[in-house]
Order: sequence, then structure tokens, then C-alpha cells
Amino acid sequence: MDIRKINYYGYEKAIYNDCKDQIRRTNLRHAFILNTWFFLVSLFFMIVRINDSIPGSKKIFPQFNMNGLDRVVISPVFIFVIFFVLSLVFEVYLIMASKWQFMNVRIIPYICIFLIGFFAIFVGMVQSSKPSTMYPVVIVLVSGLFIDTMLCMMLSLIVINILYLFPILKGLSFMSLSAKPISIANEDIFYSILFFSLCIVLHFFIQRTRIGQFGIFCKNLQITRELSVKSSFDPLTMVLSRGRFMSMASEIMRLDHDEYMVLILMDIDFFKQINDKLGHQMGDKVLQMVGDSINKFLVGDRGELADYPERTMKNKTSFAGRLGGDEFIIMLRGQRTKKAAEKQIDEFLQRLNSMEIEGLNGVHSSIGVTEIKPEETAIDEAYSRADRALYRSKESGRNRITFVSGE
Repeated sequence: MDIRKINYYGYEKAIYNDCKDQIRRTNLRHAFILNTWFFLVSLFFMIVRINDSIPGSKKIFPQFNMNGLDRVVISPVFIFVIFFVLSLVFEVYLIMASKWQFMNVRIIPYICIFLIGFFAIFVGMVQSSKPSTMYPVVIVLVSGLFIDTMLCMMLSLIVINILYLFPILKGLSFMSLSAKPISIANEDIFYSILFFSLCIVLHFFIQRTRIGQFGIFCKNLQITRELSVKSSFDPLTMVLSRGRFMSMASEIMRLDHDEYMVLILMDIDFFKQINDKLGHQMGDKVLQMVGDSINKFLVGDRGELADYPERTMKNKTSFAGRLGGDEFIIMLRGQRTKKAAEKQIDEFLQRLNSMEIEGLNGVHSSIGVTEIKPEETAIDEAYSRADRALYRSKESGRNRITFVSGE
């Protein structure tokens, strides 16, 4: 294995970067689960400590050799309240981070590691007469749950391990907790080194496997999205394919649609002559430019193509398809009146006429338009009306718009 790849768990940086979204989701999910557990534990410790502070109540902490809490200068109840509040604040932060992408989620694993790590260190110091048992469990747990880069995770484990060993050897004077007896301290040091080395190895191989799984998932997702684009879009003009357009239009018609919509059919005037005189390559270029003009006319930037059909349906925006050859179809939404729709379509035709293409004085097109009636549940009748309107435009001299009502 190339040593330069160790920081990315044995993979190329590009592969690791492809998996960042999955890494983010995994860290967020694991942090939420672990912090929820810590929230409940800190709540339990706080309630138990409040119970132990009540005169005459049955003491619980002394039974678990945690009577060292009585030696803490700061109120033990206050300490557990702090841990409880911090876990509660972190829980809220995690919920917000899962909803808003702009929040920095890379720091989440480290907040979780140090928050729970400090709690384990505190509990270990209070149990001064026996080795710490909670701390080794915590560092093994977080090393298997969280993933960032090997270097960052190793540094965080080193720092938390130093913070664990320091009070064992020096004590916590500000809390009146003295260092542990040398025999117990040596045992804690031995196990901290043992578990630290275990965590490093465990973290590398667990996350290497996880990155591999993420990589396979990302490749499958990319293939799926590419297939979705190929099946949904016409490869030449990048408007929707005939089948995809019809399925989307039919779904809209089946729904209760009280919005104002029009159906537009258009074809390029004398397109056969363009192919014959200028060649099929120029004909393809004209189709591409018309398709691009249609897309800009409808929505401007369409974003990720694989999600475009779903977003279009959800946001109730206009969409277009290629029927075949030089014929296009558009479902125009978002306008409230016939006059507004006519103005928008006229602007689109003027844009086509002003396109600069070598050998052509703009692109001329015949357009047929019809309103879609609210009671229509299938596209067939509206399509027939738009088709008749299109032929009227051709019979009337081409390069014009014929608008028929839904009546």
C-alpha cells in the first residue's frame, strides 16, 4: 500500500472526496445515536446525584465506588447539570445540522469525542480506588463510529489520551481530586496505551472497509443517475425525451390541476432544406441551439439533470420535450392569463428569429398553442388541438404563433 494513501485509508484522495457526502451522513447519524445515549446517561447521573444529596435517602453512588464525588469542591450536582446541558445543546445542534447544509458537520465527531471523553475521564477520576473502566470503552467506541482522515482522527485520540493520563498522574487540583495511587495509575496507563494502539488499528481497518463500501455505493449511484439521464433526455437537444415528457404531462393531467397551463407544439420551418443545403451536421447544430434556447426560455439553469424531472413536478415549473425530428413540445406553467402566456411565447419566437447561425438568418418556427382545460384528465385532446393550431400556423405562412382556446 502506498504510504501516501494512509491518510485516506488506503484510497486515492479523489475516491475519498467522492465519498464525503456519505461520510458526512454517517458521522451525523452516529453522533446523534451516541449523544442521545450520553444525554440519557448524564440525565441518569444527575438524577442519582440529586437523590444522593437528599438527607435520609438511600445512597446509590457509594455502592459503585463513586463516593469520591463528596471530595469535589464544585457541586457534583452542578457538574452533572453541565454535562446534561452540553449534551442537550449538542443534540439540538445535530438536529439543525441534519436539516441545514451550511452548518459545519466536520467538527461533529470531535465535539462528540471530547464531550463524552471528558465525562469518562471525570468518572474515572472520581473512582480513585480502582482503574477506569468507562474511558477505554468510550475511545474504542468512537474510533469505530467516526470517520474523517486518518491523521485528524489519530491526533484527536492522542489529545484525548493525554487529557486522560494527566489527571491520573497529577490530579485535578481545582476540583480537589488528587492523583491516583501509583499501582492503580500504572494500570490505567498500561490499558490506555493498549487501547490507544488498538483504536488506531481498529479505526483504520473499519473505516477502510467503510470507504470501500461508500465508493461502491457512489459508483452505483453515478451509474443509476447516468442511466436516468439517458432514458429521460434526448441526447442531441437535452430536452426531455418524448416518452418522459408524455409520462410527466399525463401525471399532471391526472391530478387536480386548477392552475393555468398551455400546451405548445412547434417545429422548425424548412428544416429539410437546412439539412439538404448546409448538411446534417449543421442541422444537428440548429437542433442543439433550439433545444438550448428552449431550456433557457423555460427555467434557465436546470441544475442536476438526474433530479430535473422530479424537481419540475414538485416545483410546478414548465418543461419541454422533443417529439422527433424537428418537432418539440412544451407544457408552459406559471402564467395566469392567456395574454401573459402569448407574450412569453412571442418573446421566445423572437429569440429564435434573432439566433445567429452560419448560413441562416435566424431560426424560423411554426408554433401551435392551446389552453389545457381544468377538467381534462388526458393529454390527447389538448395535443390534438395544439397540432391543429400548428398546421394553421404553417398554412398561414409559417414563423408565427396560432393560439386556440380550450373550447
